[in-house]
Order: sequence, then C-alpha cells, then structure tokens
Amino acid sequence: MKLNFYKYQGTGNDFILADNRNGEYSSLTTEQIHKLCDRRFGIGADGLMLLNEKNGFDFEMKYYNADGKEGSMCGNGGRCITKFAYHLGIHREKYRFIAYDGPHEAEIDIDGIVSLKMKDVKTIRKFHNDYILDTGSPHYIKMVSNVMEMDVFKKGAEIRNSKEFIEEGINVNFTEQLSEVDKIIVRTFERGVEDETFSCGTGVTAAALVCYHNENGFNDVEVKTLGGTLSVEYDKVDDTRYENIWLCGPAEKVFEGSVEIK
Repeated sequence: MKLNFYKYQGTGNDFILADNRNGEYSSLTTEQIHKLCDRRFGIGADGLMLLNEKNGFDFEMKYYNADGKEGSMCGNGGRCITKFAYHLGIHREKYRFIAYDGPHEAEIDIDGIVSLKMKDVKTIRKFHNDYILDTGSPHYIKMVSNVMEMDVFKKGAEIRNSKEFIEEGINVNFTEQLSEVDKIIVRTFERGVEDETFSCGTGVTAAALVCYHNENGFNDVEVKTLGGTLSVEYDKVDDTRYENIWLCGPAEKVFEGSVEIK
C-alpha cells in the first residue's frame, strides 16, 4: 500500500497526517503506524492522524500515538489537523470536528495561528503535593523551580511507570511558574511516545489551568515549551470548573511525500 502523507508540527510536537476521507488507510496496523513514527526507520513523528469523513462534522480526527496504538485527545494534533483540513480545501470560519473525547471547535486567524476549543474540566484532584486532571488526556502536574535543569525523561518515566499509573498510563508535566503570574514553562513526558516531547497541547492546557492567576473569571496564560510558545485562555468558574478553554498557537506544514507500506 502506498501512503501519501503530510508532516505537520505545532511548537515541535510533530505528526504524520493522511487524508482518509475515502477510507483507504483505515486498515493501517499498530505495527505499521509504529514503524512510520519511528525516527530512525520511518518518517518520524510523535503520532499519526487520519482525517476521516464524519456526518454532521467537517471531519473526524483519528489519532494514534507513536507506539501505534490509538490515543486519546491530542491538543497540538487537533490544531495541526485543522490547518491540514484548510490545506485540503476545507475552508471554514469555525471548524467543527470530532475526536476521541468528543466535539471540538477550531479557528485559524489571518496570521495562521490556530485556536482549538478544548473540553470543559470539572475536576482537579490533589495527589500528594501535585495535581491530576483530564483535558482530553490524563495529566499529572508537578510544580518545580528548576524545570530547564531537570532530567525529564528519568523523572517523568518514574511517575508514569509507578504503581498508581502503570496500567492506565499518564502524561507527566513539570511546570515552573515564572515571575510574571501569567507565564509558565512546561516540559512533558508523554505516554505512548514514552519520552519527552517538545510540546504537548493537552499538557500545556492542564498546567495552565492549575496555574490560574485570576481567582475566578477570565485567565490568559502564556506557556513556554521546548518547541515554542502557546497560550491558553479560559474561564475559571470555581475550584472545580473550568470552561471556554482555548489552546492557541502555530501549526505548520513541514513537508509531504509518499511511502510504500508493507
């Protein structure tokens, strides 16, 4: 089978995308996807996405982690597939698509910045001195003071593979609050990739919710990652409810090509 693919990245979080509206790539196996995402023996990516037809929506986002298994919601992936849809000729003022965690909206501004509406968050759970929440994918937030000096691979793997999380898996985010109350730095160890990624959209969103600067009401948090800067806008209703959450940042096509899959 010949796969016509497109490579996109959002703040260094990179993905293989394919137009699957005719269903020709629906039979891709876990092993094939894993090999395509391999950075030495394949195209190389943090994940693979298929853009599918879906009645009532502009498209469906089908996401697979680099290990080849179907994944949960990917924020940067959602922004990249929206830009991909635009490049395929699907032009909307506001996109409506469905993903693993349900319906999403997205917009592309005149500068090419993609804003993705995330699902509402109703619970942030304390775990010892840290936080656990679900922003479409499960996330562990650990506040630190020296994030750029940390061994994120080692520390992230320890938490991800601990007895509490080994079965379901969790993404681990190390977050540093900067002197400006509305700016943070986030580094993420992602399950399914089993390594640090340059950026994680759902992780950035989770960290921004934990690091609110207005007690209630509108918050706008700037988040620095290894791959660039994102912003997260949201309304904090109270300590358990966060609504109208938008993840905003660049999403760019890197290259396109074709590969024969065995």
